[in-house]
Amino acid sequence: MNRKLLWAVLAIGLALVIAPLALGLPGKAAAGQRMLNGFQPIMQPDQVTTTARYYNDVFVPLGTVTPMMSAQNLAKFQAYLKGFAGMQTDAAKLVPLLAQAMHMTPAQVQAVMATQLPSMAAMLQNLPAMRRDFGGLLGTMQQNVGIFSQVPAGLAHYQPLVTTMQANVDNYKQVNSLPDFRLFTVFFVLPGALLVLLAGAGLFGGLATRISFHHDARPTPA
Repeated sequence: MNRKLLWAVLAIGLALVIAPLALGLPGKAAAGQRMLNGFQPIMQPDQVTTTARYYNDVFVPLGTVTPMMSAQNLAKFQAYLKGFAGMQTDAAKLVPLLAQAMHMTPAQVQAVMATQLPSMAAMLQNLPAMRRDFGGLLGTMQQNVGIFSQVPAGLAHYQPLVTTMQANVDNYKQVNSLPDFRLFTVFFVLPGALLVLLAGAGLFGGLATRISFHHDARPTPA
């Protein structure tokens, strides 16, 4: 074989061996395979559909609730809670006042209210529990006003992610069907090593034979 051609084959072989190592292909290919493995569960078609459904049917509607959880509304509801306290105080005076005006005992007034005004009687009786429950709701609301204020920005941030996942289900499937990325280094290095061996044999095999022949042909000292 032409020696120039052999030198070219040797250069190509060395490039195939050295270039992947110089570019860090083994580590990068391994990282790529780990990434594919990591994304495999969440990039399955059914999982992407579920992710999109949660985003569109749960989190996007949650954004319409966010204005209700503002600091302004919290202040308004806290004022209502103070009103509950005043109402509870006035409710304690209502039965005695009615009893005095109607010339009845408080027990008789309560019986009349339970019969004639059952809803009002039940509300007055439940005012302490209503105030306590409403106070607990406002406490939870106060703790989460800052979180709810970030919901619109969060929805805008994640919307491209969901859209990209939906658009790349088939692309991911095709890429994931490739051989293990960690084999890519072998695809370059192994053919390169074979080319180096073949070219080396053609270039230096005759030289080694001649050296061995000259060594064997030397006369043995007497």
